[in-house]
Amino acid sequence: MADRRQMNLNLFILSSGHHEAAWRHPASTPERMFEPDFYLGLARAAEAATLDAVFLADIPKLDANIEFNAAGRLDPLLTLATVAGGTERIGLIATASTTYSYPWQLARALSTLDHLSRGRAAWNIVTTDSPDAARNFGLNGNPDAALRYERAEAFVEAVEALWDSWDDDAVVLDRAAGRYVDPSRIHHPNIAGPHLKVAGALTTPRPPQGHPVLVQAGSSDHGRVFAARHAEAIFTAQQRIEDAQAFYRDVKSRAFDLGRNPDHIKILPGLSPFVGGTEEARRLEREFNELTIPAFGLMQLKDFAYVDLDDLDLDAPVPIEAFGDAGDVTNNKKSRTQVYADIVRREKPTLRQLLHKLAGARGHRVVAGTPEQIADTMTDWFENGAADGFNVMPPYLPGGFDAFAETVVPILRRRGLFREGYEGMTLREHLGLPRPGTP
Repeated sequence: MADRRQMNLNLFILSSGHHEAAWRHPASTPERMFEPDFYLGLARAAEAATLDAVFLADIPKLDANIEFNAAGRLDPLLTLATVAGGTERIGLIATASTTYSYPWQLARALSTLDHLSRGRAAWNIVTTDSPDAARNFGLNGNPDAALRYERAEAFVEAVEALWDSWDDDAVVLDRAAGRYVDPSRIHHPNIAGPHLKVAGALTTPRPPQGHPVLVQAGSSDHGRVFAARHAEAIFTAQQRIEDAQAFYRDVKSRAFDLGRNPDHIKILPGLSPFVGGTEEARRLEREFNELTIPAFGLMQLKDFAYVDLDDLDLDAPVPIEAFGDAGDVTNNKKSRTQVYADIVRREKPTLRQLLHKLAGARGHRVVAGTPEQIADTMTDWFENGAADGFNVMPPYLPGGFDAFAETVVPILRRRGLFREGYEGMTLREHLGLPRPGTP
């Protein structure tokens, strides 16, 4: 049993929960989402359940629709540095943008988190496609996707060079000779390219993990190419097992063609579970959907639809033209638009039904059912080439995660699909990933 392949599980922490109406439900605690104990409590609960990591998403702008949702957010790196001091094993995945950061500054921040957590840091790499975010950094707009990913390629290579700017044995700490480091073992990248320039070494020794784990969440064509080259864990949104299998095969085969070991890329679809008795879970999901505010859902759709749906009757069918030429699961221009287009093609929902469908987790799979039914779904995807594990997205927090940890995790353990306890200390060890050596 010890040699059996096992799932990787992360807790994705988002405000008061992943359902857009979570903040309105009495089971959630939106009043606590800017308190350190909220994040510490969730991380400790995830650690008690021996999950691999907690994950914080980010976009550097205030949401336009904050009137209708608890959409504020703290800085992920600073929040996870706080969490690091109150936990021992749980991994810490912070989102940061290659478009609005400097490689030296971000490499040092992530190295610092890895040192302070003794090897539990990870970077969720995003390129950020938001005009509002651009204006926050004094820019008039974002480059197109191709240019953003070109910069991201150069950015990641620069960050890795900076993490490697100190050899593992650079610190000699020879008190008798008066030598703290061997200068020949510290390297200055001196990178000068069309997208960025980096001169000197970091001020921190090489991170405990060699490199913090590289995570990526884009599933567009550009995102898949980038992920196959760099990512060690991939967060993805898939509604059906067939689509998840196609994505899984596509990315793993791209990585193999690039000379990488496909087992060193963990594909983790999002899963938002309403846990309870069959009727209880469905009732709870209905309660949350009935609390949604259509104006908020319509604002959300504006980022993905190609036509304005504001004047469409809520009980009228959604025209497929709203999502244009979004493509399919292996060839798409904008990954989340493609997910929405597939829902409209397949289910032919009314606008109200589509808004409810997306309210649960913005296109990620929502499962309402008993612990056994949720574990069955996870087992099916895991054992049939659709996932290496899951990014768990509780619809409300903290209770939604508590229900999952207390009822679903034990079933996965009984089936031999999830660990009984941690065997290592670092996130790389939890994920079964090798530690990169110095060049």
